Amino acid sequence: MECSRRWTAAAAAAAAAAMAGDEAPVAEGEVYLEGNFAPIHQTLPLTPCSYTGTIPDDLVGGQYVRNGGNPVTNEDMGRDAHWFDGDGMLSGVLFRRGRDGEPEPEFVNQYILTDVYLSTLATPSLKSPILPSIATLVNPLSSLLYICLRVFRTLLLVLLSHLPGSKQAIKKISVANTAILYHDGRALATCESGPPMRIALPGLETVGWYDGNRAEGEPASSTPEETGFGGEGILSFMKEWTTAHPKVDPVTSEMLLFHSTFAPPYIHYSIIPATQNLSPTSPNPTKLLNAPVPGVSSAKMMHDFGVSLTHTVIMDLPLSLDPLNLAKNKPVVAYDSSKSSRFGAFPRREPNNVSWYETDACCIFHTANTWDTVDETGNVTSVNLLACRLTSASLVFSAGNIAAPQPTKRTADAVTKAMPFFERYDDDDAGTENDHTSTHTGSAWEKAPLLESPYIERPSFLGRTSSTTGSSTLLPPDPTFEEDQCRLYYYSFSLMTPTPTITHQYALTAIPFEFPSLAPTRAMRPARYIYGCTTTTSSFGAALGRAVKIDALVKVDALALIERAQRSPPRSVSGCVDQRSVQQIMASADPAADAVQVFKMPAGWYAQEPRFVPRRPRPSSPPSPSASGEAEGEQHQEDDGFLLTYAFDESDRRNVHPHDGECAASAASELWIVDARRLWAGSAAVLARVTLPQRVPYGLHGNWFAEAEVRGQREIERVRTLVGIEGGDGDRDRDGGGGGHGRRDAEGGKNKGGRGTEGTALEKLGGRVRAVVERALG
Repeated sequence: MECSRRWTAAAAAAAAAAMAGDEAPVAEGEVYLEGNFAPIHQTLPLTPCSYTGTIPDDLVGGQYVRNGGNPVTNEDMGRDAHWFDGDGMLSGVLFRRGRDGEPEPEFVNQYILTDVYLSTLATPSLKSPILPSIATLVNPLSSLLYICLRVFRTLLLVLLSHLPGSKQAIKKISVANTAILYHDGRALATCESGPPMRIALPGLETVGWYDGNRAEGEPASSTPEETGFGGEGILSFMKEWTTAHPKVDPVTSEMLLFHSTFAPPYIHYSIIPATQNLSPTSPNPTKLLNAPVPGVSSAKMMHDFGVSLTHTVIMDLPLSLDPLNLAKNKPVVAYDSSKSSRFGAFPRREPNNVSWYETDACCIFHTANTWDTVDETGNVTSVNLLACRLTSASLVFSAGNIAAPQPTKRTADAVTKAMPFFERYDDDDAGTENDHTSTHTGSAWEKAPLLESPYIERPSFLGRTSSTTGSSTLLPPDPTFEEDQCRLYYYSFSLMTPTPTITHQYALTAIPFEFPSLAPTRAMRPARYIYGCTTTTSSFGAALGRAVKIDALVKVDALALIERAQRSPPRSVSGCVDQRSVQQIMASADPAADAVQVFKMPAGWYAQEPRFVPRRPRPSSPPSPSASGEAEGEQHQEDDGFLLTYAFDESDRRNVHPHDGECAASAASELWIVDARRLWAGSAAVLARVTLPQRVPYGLHGNWFAEAEVRGQREIERVRTLVGIEGGDGDRDRDGGGGGHGRRDAEGGKNKGGRGTEGTALEKLGGRVRAVVERALG
């Protein structure tokens, strides 16, 4: 009864807040709007940077770019906020070739000029973002009424943007804030709520939406173009929503994507071949657009997928993303641990020929690599997948500073401290019934759904004592424990068994692992090394009220651990090959030869996703091919390259005010270049540190663009600008020229002048309506 009263009161408060134009109740201060998570509002053109150390010549001419959310409307600091929210902002470092041949790093950052971003700037009365926060959609305390009001507010603002007199119509709701990649002469920024957005390198100007044929702002094709992403019909706007993680085949140069919708069949699939350098006599490669994938059970939060040289693997996991959940009294985003995880594998160009493999419930947001196993006759016998596997959906909630709504597989004790973000992922204690006396009388979230209240949490491994003696003797981790883990995980899907069978499924290492990266030439093949992020503390340095921060990078010899598992198979599903903790790995007697290597950041420093950049091939005699078709020694040189990551020193008072943890206006980040072969060597592996003119907020995914890619971009006629939004003359040409006499809108396309008095009157009326409603909506 007490729980019901608390829920009723919370729902009533949320509804009242929404009707008043306020946000739902949240904790004091949103951690994903504070410190180095806080947005930065200054954008810089290419600006020279100083550096220490030696920048490898291999980087000259190339550019590193990282994407992430950076909300431009940030007045309401008490609003719901999620790490995955915010307008897309790109932050890059170009390694220009200097006069003496030495690299000269230059920093640049730019907002991605999406429809939502431009409409926000054209609506200065807004106090909170146009789109509802993911935190609002997943929060168990968000009532049906409150969510409906927030969604209605968004729909109304979108409709108002189409009224005469509006400076920017919102035709696509993507904020393009998740990742960036390169394909066929185009750099593309991505987010699964819309199609990719083309970006111009190295200045990071926004070109326009890419539909699978061409991008807005590119010259028109001389041949008729087929329908792009989404096709035609009333649901075409949904079918153009594209995964934030397309895959580019390093052999065929094809780009593979999926499109997730709220309506059956829920998933569509596309293959875009490379056409930029085709000769006039070459046959046009076959494009596949919007092919349905049958068998997906319902609308899902499907963020990533796997692609080998011959097969594609999509993931139907028990994490739904469905507005119809509201009618079932469930959040829009909901995780059901009682349901199975399903993996659909199909030949690359035959999505209708999908086989479904089922196993225990889990969440996967990022895959690391996918490859085929081929027998001596050349037949593909299985498809292998490496992924960052979580045993619950806690990441979705914690990234919004929200307590997860339910325990996962095992009843847990309620302890009176804040829920950490990753402690439950890397907390590997055995969790036996005799570990400690339980006073559990029901799910802790029912007793305490608010952030400042007790939450389900076990004592950390480092603080756990022996249950038999009561002493402070530390107990070893139990890597088979399935309560909230985030690990690099291996699946093998057999193609030879009568029914779809997962022949192998286990974790490679017991340490937490996320944001994977690998040598791009080894993608879709059996790559030996996978790079990513881990933590050197039991709590990942983050709790609710503090947010997740990365203080270590990791390198995993995946093939070595899989080979070890073949000799001594771990337990299926919950088993683990390397059972050591981070501290034990760092204390290795021979770290250079270790299958798992950890690079610890200095105290107070935090990193972001690492990106592997291969060393350029050195002139030499061509290596002889081996029986497998690979050059001899290729695998041994696979890690011959560098890891690039943005780093920020929170212990420096010039960066962070010690009294409130807020960043100073003069705070600055660095770009670190680390020798990937010597990750175990700590600071000795850092080859160079580039000092940036400002900080780079903790963000999401980045990419490396080689000199040939920067120079080999397709022609651009115009890019999006703020002109016309802020009271000027519209788009500008690629060379920076003016927009001409007629006003251009932010998507390009020149307006025909001479609207007349009727058009002017409509614009005035539309402007009045917009002003009244926008003031009411805040």
